[in-house]
Amino acid sequence: MDGSPRAAGSAALPLAGRTVLGIFAHPDDESLACGGTLARLADAGAKVVVLCASHGEAGSVCDPALVPEGDSLGGVRARELREAAAVLGVAEVIVLHHPDGDLRWDHVPELHAEIVRAIERYRPDAVITFAEDGLYWHLDHIGIHERTYTAVLSFGAAAPPLYYVTMRQGVMREVVDAAHAKGRAPADSTFWGIAADAFGHSARPPGFVIDVRDWVPRKLAALRCHRTQMGPNNPIVWIDDDEARRWLGREQFRRSPLDATGEPILEHLGEPVHAD
Repeated sequence: MDGSPRAAGSAALPLAGRTVLGIFAHPDDESLACGGTLARLADAGAKVVVLCASHGEAGSVCDPALVPEGDSLGGVRARELREAAAVLGVAEVIVLHHPDGDLRWDHVPELHAEIVRAIERYRPDAVITFAEDGLYWHLDHIGIHERTYTAVLSFGAAAPPLYYVTMRQGVMREVVDAAHAKGRAPADSTFWGIAADAFGHSARPPGFVIDVRDWVPRKLAALRCHRTQMGPNNPIVWIDDDEARRWLGREQFRRSPLDATGEPILEHLGEPVHAD
């Protein structure tokens, strides 16, 4: 054991040999939504698998030079995802070919079947995906929430525990304010054109939170692997590790009410959130 905070914090957790499947819509969702938790799970000995439904080909590009002539944005973003996954310790990445921007409506039976096959193949001890709000009401994210829910539901009593990741309302506004306080971030800094206050807006309360402060540098490093998406107007570029620990160091989850008989895997890492 190397004696580092992340090794010491994970060693006693009963996760060695377990498998966790994360299901997301686009490259970079995995890092933004719960990159710290994925890294912490991997360090604890779990096999982490990420399934991404699209190549993110409809996304923005902060610098056209990042997409070489003859290449495609989707191809570049898929490679960025694999690089970010390596930083987080993800064991396997599956990138599907569903249309970015239409995940909620196009090829619904096919996407459902692919998620079912992934669950059959990996037999995960837990599945992580978006909650009903899709972090910031992104329709692709909501579509992945719906497809994952129905796929897990189809396993009946044999369904793995299903977890929804959410964000605390206001946290991204705090990141923006911190970036602006440095005096260098542009006044029009946004998260991919998304208003900061949309993140976590009207999300249901979490059931527990996971402390990932020791893993936040890896979360930031993974996010920065998504170079086509992380230009100078993104506030995340302007915060350092200590600031990121303050605002991004606690990732929150809620367990789906599906009647799964599996052990509560993520709860082993988390702290319960009690309603006021």
